[in-house]
Formats: sequence, structure tokens, C-alpha cells
Amino acid sequence: MKKVSLKKISDKEVGLLKSQLARSLADYDNLRKRVERERETFEKIASLKLVLKLLPVLDTLRKAQTHLKDSGLDITIKEFEEALALEGIEEIKVKKGEEYNSELHEVVDTVRDSKNEGKIAETMESGWKFINGPVIRYAKVRVYQKGAN
Repeated sequence: MKKVSLKKISDKEVGLLKSQLARSLADYDNLRKRVERERETFEKIASLKLVLKLLPVLDTLRKAQTHLKDSGLDITIKEFEEALALEGIEEIKVKKGEEYNSELHEVVDTVRDSKNEGKIAETMESGWKFINGPVIRYAKVRVYQKGAN
């Protein structure tokens, strides 16, 4: 039977190995966290791309509902809006006569009216944003501007 010799490891070598192990574990933990952040970012981008493709469908359903007044279509629209809400997305509420806000609205046309300058005359297309975040699609509006009526 062969005798196995065990090399004695000095305290200095043990300290060096512990230090290397600690750095490797820290590097691994940082990598794991970075990969998780990147995965979350990718999911948000993929979700946003899908939402941007579906918003025109919702617009079309709403336009159809103004003409048809169909209860089934109304249920579909509400379910669509609820699904967006579950994803943390809300409609930008715009009221006629409220002040124009460049952070939420995009001017697509103007209407001459000296008395209401800078206020919204009409919403052309609804806007959408994340509940606690950036705008996904600005609300397209007509705004009153100075001029003779």
C-alpha cells in the first residue's frame, strides 16, 4: 500500500485561497444579479413592443363601438383595458379644456381661439403610460391657439 503524503499548507496559502474564493463568490453573485436585471429589462422591452402593436387594435375596437353600441364589443374593450392595467399600463386621461402638457400630449392640430389658448380642444388619439413610469404613447390632441374666431 502506498503512503499518501499530505503537503502542509501554510496559513498564508490558506488565507490566499480564502480570499480567492470570496472574490469568486462575489463575482458570481454580481453576475447572477446582472443576468436577472438583463432578463427583467428584456421582458419589459418585449412586453412594450407587444403593447405598442396592440394599442391600434384597441383604438379600432373603440371606434367600432361608437358606431355599433354592441354589449359584446363593450365587454371585449373592458377586458382589453383590464389586461393593460394588470401589466401596469394606464390610459392618459385627457379632458377638453385642460392645459396642454408636453410630457403627456402631442399636438397634431390647432384650433383658433384666443380665450382658451394653450388648452386642449379635442383628443384625437388616446395616450398610454406605465402607472409609475414613462409614456408609452402620447395622447394626440388639438390645442387652442391665439387667433380670430
